[in-house]
Amino acid sequence: MTERSVAIIVPVYNEEQQLRDNLQRFIDLEADELIFVDGESTDQTAAFLQQSGVRCVASKPGRAIQMNLGAYITQSDILVFIHIDTVVSESNIESIKEAFSQSDVVGGRFDLSLSGRHPAFRIIETMINKRSRLTQVSTGDQVQFVSRSVFESMHGFAPVPLLEDVEFSKRLKQVGRIACLKERVITSSRRWEKHGIMKTVWLMWEIRLLYWWGVSPEKLAMLYRHAR
Repeated sequence: MTERSVAIIVPVYNEEQQLRDNLQRFIDLEADELIFVDGESTDQTAAFLQQSGVRCVASKPGRAIQMNLGAYITQSDILVFIHIDTVVSESNIESIKEAFSQSDVVGGRFDLSLSGRHPAFRIIETMINKRSRLTQVSTGDQVQFVSRSVFESMHGFAPVPLLEDVEFSKRLKQVGRIACLKERVITSSRRWEKHGIMKTVWLMWEIRLLYWWGVSPEKLAMLYRHAR
């Protein structure tokens, strides 16, 4: 059977320093396609990407909008959405390909580890992984991946300002089997460290709870910005 091709899509906004530190590890993944989608950054993000010679396109701001654009201008069979501050290995990419060897798999995600050393992060990551495995609902930090044909049939991510990843994974699990891979990716704990661990945990749980109660993503985005 012919190996399926992989496109890595990375939405960015004002991430010049992260790109300077981490661009090479994305290149080293040797995906069939690698594309960065810049959402009108006000720093030198776009200029740095252009100078680096990697594929970069301009988009209106908004992670859902950016990821949809990246998906629709690539051609690979498998779409992998990675945040700039999440560390993914070649082994992770091979695991994604292997997951699709099972015909009923439509997409999936990884367990995650947080980069910080504080003991609280071990509890937080364990809770995230257990909840995600139980509900089959994931976030972008867990590196969401999906078959192109399924993504297109679902019309991609909903153009909402917050929780586009959760909304997408809820719809995705209605289509077919989700590959909840135990292999881990490492995501940055910078938001917890910047705003306080407990404050950030409480805010995330509050937003998720309000979302399950039917509060619109637009109102939740306002709450998120105000809390920051």
